[in-house]
Amino acid sequence: MSTTIVVLVVGIVMVLAAVYVSWRAGRLDRLHIRLELAREALDVALVRRAAVVLELAGSRLLDPATSLVLAAAAHEARTAGPDEREHAESDLSRALRAAIDQDRFRERLSESHGGRALLEELDAAVAKVVYARRFFNNAVGVTRTAQRRWLARSLRLAGRTDFPEFFEIDDNPPETMATE
Repeated sequence: MSTTIVVLVVGIVMVLAAVYVSWRAGRLDRLHIRLELAREALDVALVRRAAVVLELAGSRLLDPATSLVLAAAAHEARTAGPDEREHAESDLSRALRAAIDQDRFRERLSESHGGRALLEELDAAVAKVVYARRFFNNAVGVTRTAQRRWLARSLRLAGRTDFPEFFEIDDNPPETMATE
């Protein structure tokens, strides 16, 4: 009778351990899916911002120098490789701040035909980049924490996936956008 109880207890402990390991592996898998979705949302937001900036630059509502600077920065951001992307996106943010924070820029653009709609679209695109990057970096932090846990490391629950990296860019909106 005693050995039967020991075998039963050991069996229950093994089943509970297997359920726990399976749960942890499933959680890590869900975190990786969340991370991929957050990365895709960030990419969409960045591409959308660059597209709106290119539309603004080509609208003939700006002076030629400002249009050229914005178009060049947006083009660089859209065509940058993975290693240069953070730098190119930061350059686009700085170019946007330099253009939009000019004296009376928003007022002059709002008064022109189609300018108000472009400004609203740009405001929305810039805000989405800020939120998408925060959401992505939050997902990276949670996933990294889960991958660092003893059980995940020792049983290689993350498989061969790379350790996720944060996406660090200068995404501060222009001052005139932040105050409205």
